Amino acid sequence: MRAFIYVSLFLTACTGDVEEAAAPDAAGNTGVVENLGEAPPPAPAVPDTPEDVAAPPEDALKTESGLAYKVLKPGTGEQHPGPRALVEVHYTGWTTDGEMFDSSLKRGRSTKFGLNQVIPGWAEGLQLMSVGEQRRMWIPAELAYNNQPGKPAGMLVFDVELIDFTNPPEDLAAPPADAVKTESGLAYKVLKPGTGTEHPTDAATVQVHFTGWSADGSLLQSTEGQPQPARFRLSTSIPGWREGLKLMTEGETARLWIPEELAKVPGAPAGDVVFDFTLLKIDKPIPAPSDVAAPPVDAERTESGLAYKVLKPGTGEQHPEPTQRVKVHYTGWTTDGEMFDSSVQRGNPATFPLDRVIAGWTEGVALMVVGEKTRLWIPEELAYKGKPNAPHGMLVFDVELLEILPDPPKPPGGKAPSLKPKGEGVDPHGH
Repeated sequence: MRAFIYVSLFLTACTGDVEEAAAPDAAGNTGVVENLGEAPPPAPAVPDTPEDVAAPPEDALKTESGLAYKVLKPGTGEQHPGPRALVEVHYTGWTTDGEMFDSSLKRGRSTKFGLNQVIPGWAEGLQLMSVGEQRRMWIPAELAYNNQPGKPAGMLVFDVELIDFTNPPEDLAAPPADAVKTESGLAYKVLKPGTGTEHPTDAATVQVHFTGWSADGSLLQSTEGQPQPARFRLSTSIPGWREGLKLMTEGETARLWIPEELAKVPGAPAGDVVFDFTLLKIDKPIPAPSDVAAPPVDAERTESGLAYKVLKPGTGEQHPEPTQRVKVHYTGWTTDGEMFDSSVQRGNPATFPLDRVIAGWTEGVALMVVGEKTRLWIPEELAYKGKPNAPHGMLVFDVELLEILPDPPKPPGGKAPSLKPKGEGVDPHGH
């Protein structure tokens, strides 16, 4: 859990759009990264409950810890994962009464995780395997969940196939002699040259894949295999990420040795960290309007202090009610011209209930019709009101109302289900 918390804090320190790690899976993995590529290979069929699920058969081998296992299909490789390897597997798990409680095969996608992030039985058993091997493991309760509430109880049985693994780099403890050091103490080494020529600026949003380790080789987190790369604005990332990525170009892969003082996040464990980054894309900020500093004379004003100007008339006639959900595209700037968020740049509209956003959005979007694009100058008291880690002062948004969404159906007898906003990035929802 320690590693997951550490990287989650890293990511939440960035106010940009960064994928969060998944919830703990059946192996006890708290930093699972699933292989959700656009066209993953079809998963094998989910196996039937084994006949020997109740207890290990006589031909099963046992380790000193009490783990029992049986090789179902030999592997094709000769190497084994180390104790801190990043592994990719397919698996199915049963309790001894034959109930299947989890399966990557059923989900149709393999799973990646660090061996330092899973239950002891998995960590021990997978280190005995080679790539391509399929193995059945009988894991006693003390090597599984130890009868924790809410977890599968007793001995657990897993069929596991090791698809691939990567052991941590050997140079994590200290930068090698050929690494370049900056004045701040950051060290970096180019692992693969980039194809671009431009470097990101603080105002840029970057799309990256990364894998991070603590100096002792423990895997912190990896975005490899996720459907989308991590995205965040450099100006909001931790100092070591910001400095290192500004040295890179698109297509480049580099290793960063980040000293503790450049990796500090409130609540995170202490220590130096190492990250391998691949810089996939630099998203330049959308230029600010010429009137971003203050509303122009032809802007309309409401009694609350909100100013607005229609940039493009809409095609609809209906205005959204404050309780309705809307789908919009938007870009936001501070009055000094810095873009802090944009669904347009992400290519992903935001959907949310209109009464669950900052007051300036609730009022301003309610004045619009579908198809309309409006610029809103939102005073601070109708925006974030000085909220920490949010843009300060008056904010300017260009908003296009794409759709007024119908109310969700009410269940029989009943109350409509609660609605959770689905925005990304520095959301205007006021949460």
